[in-house]
Amino acid sequence: MSLRNPVLEIEPGKPFENCKLEREKYSDVLTEIVSSYYDGFVLAINNRWGEGKTTFVKMWQQALIDKKFQTVYFNAWENDFEDNPLTALMGELKTLTNKETEPKFQKALKNASILTTHIAPVLAQALVDKYVVDTKGIKDIIVNASKGLADIFENDVNNYQKKKVGISNFKKSLAKFIADSNNGKPIIFIIDELDRCRPNYAVSILEQIKHFFSVPNIVFVLSIDKKQLGNAIRGVYGSDRINSDEYLRRFIDVEYSIPRPPNDLFYKYLIDKLNFDEFFQSPERKKYRELVDDKERFLNTCRLLFNNSNIVLRQQERILILSRLSLRTYTFNNYVYPSVYLVLIYIKILKDEFYQKIISKKLSFSELQNELFNLFADSVTDRNRREIMFIEVYFLMFYNNFKYEHHEKRELYDRGESFEDKDKKLLIHSMFGKDYDSEFLFTIINIERANYNSNSFSLEHIIKKIDLLESLKA
Repeated sequence: MSLRNPVLEIEPGKPFENCKLEREKYSDVLTEIVSSYYDGFVLAINNRWGEGKTTFVKMWQQALIDKKFQTVYFNAWENDFEDNPLTALMGELKTLTNKETEPKFQKALKNASILTTHIAPVLAQALVDKYVVDTKGIKDIIVNASKGLADIFENDVNNYQKKKVGISNFKKSLAKFIADSNNGKPIIFIIDELDRCRPNYAVSILEQIKHFFSVPNIVFVLSIDKKQLGNAIRGVYGSDRINSDEYLRRFIDVEYSIPRPPNDLFYKYLIDKLNFDEFFQSPERKKYRELVDDKERFLNTCRLLFNNSNIVLRQQERILILSRLSLRTYTFNNYVYPSVYLVLIYIKILKDEFYQKIISKKLSFSELQNELFNLFADSVTDRNRREIMFIEVYFLMFYNNFKYEHHEKRELYDRGESFEDKDKKLLIHSMFGKDYDSEFLFTIINIERANYNSNSFSLEHIIKKIDLLESLKA
């Protein structure tokens, strides 16, 4: 059994065959866009971290190759060790050369070398060599400062003109190379994970694309989390007041977001891929009538948790990987209480402060209920409210058994015979409100209090397993 969701195989001719998120139709739209404009532009695919952008652009790249496009894939995060992005970008373009186009690429490369000259450091070193190394030291600096500054200014002006001509020559030679390399279609240059690399490197890539690579027949595709890239931009310029959206509009011509897939597609795929059936559907486990519905309960809880649009695909993956690993600490006849089990793992991974309060037993019942309500607030409907109340009751019971010693446990309802009114018997109220469905709440508590396993089960059992404090059993 693998605990990693394996890298999907992308096959030439059918690149989206293994896509479980039904995204091929979006690649078709993007292909139509890049096919329509030969003047060159910058397309940004903007989705949050963890939404599967990298997998999508690699599948799309293969689809473009199948349609005879020339493509380049460049992972900025993996290559930000290189100080000058121009070196890396030209290095990637070199992969498109052949015997016929190599001379034109070499001409563009020669012109690019002029642009990589760092004038300021050279001049600064020259000034140091001329004045500081001299034994006369500081006195010479003062005496010759105005002359040195004048020399620097004159050199700056001359080199400005040289660079301006150099940029023009580079773009002309680059355009000729691309025109001979593109098979009559624009070259698609994909830059992935720009938001994850060093902030100054990310900004430098954007600037160089704009100033050096804005030539016909090349389309740059930036796969980004725009919000995170905006944070990087503000960091580079040292100000939170910079409007990063306005800044990025200087570089991005078209912005596209891949629509979120249907909520159940990804987690059902992962549950199958991680082989949860090996545990939930094992013949040994199915011998116990009270355990046979555990997989269905697990799936229902996935639906409640992951239908929340704030949960990205990679977070779902982390939750389900830990869920599958932790199940290996159970024997096949153990009670799992899958709804509470999955909710607690969700809290552990995404709400660490809440989780730490649970394991330190610092929460009151009402505080615990408030936190649980916040988890489900975006998912509650009239159809699933009672389903969530089941989880609430189990969570309260197991937390009660965890927080207090047996003789100190709080009663959840008054078991004396003096009250006929169920509202009066209840000592707690649902997180949905004091007046909400109290009879249903009372019925659940009353039934489960009569169940020895539920009545004695503690959150501690689950905590030890998801914290991997017990040995693997299966």
